[in-house]
Amino acid sequence: MFRETIQKVVDRVEGGLAGVLMGFDGISVDAYTRPAAKTDINTVGMEFAHVLGQIRKAAQLLEVGSLNEVSLTMENLRVVIRVLNEEYFVACVLGPSGNLAKARYLLRISAPAIQAEL
Repeated sequence: MFRETIQKVVDRVEGGLAGVLMGFDGISVDAYTRPAAKTDINTVGMEFAHVLGQIRKAAQLLEVGSLNEVSLTMENLRVVIRVLNEEYFVACVLGPSGNLAKARYLLRISAPAIQAEL
């Protein structure tokens, strides 16, 4: 179930390379990488899991509410992360010209199906 949902998101986004469902502990639940992509989605997810934990703590200290989404744009990669609950998040990795808005939308509408299976 998880892999199919993640794959649909990645394949429907222009520039989509990979996706992952991961715990904030950095352990991957399921992942998908397009065959031609050279992105190690598990490493990307693990590295950002720690950063997300720090962002969540900062939001808590600032009393601004819970973290829902993070988007990162770097020179060679774009990452959209959707927080599902206290334990898990789903992320989509795009190439530098990938459609960030569509990835955000697809993760948002896919989140309830993933949450129901967790």
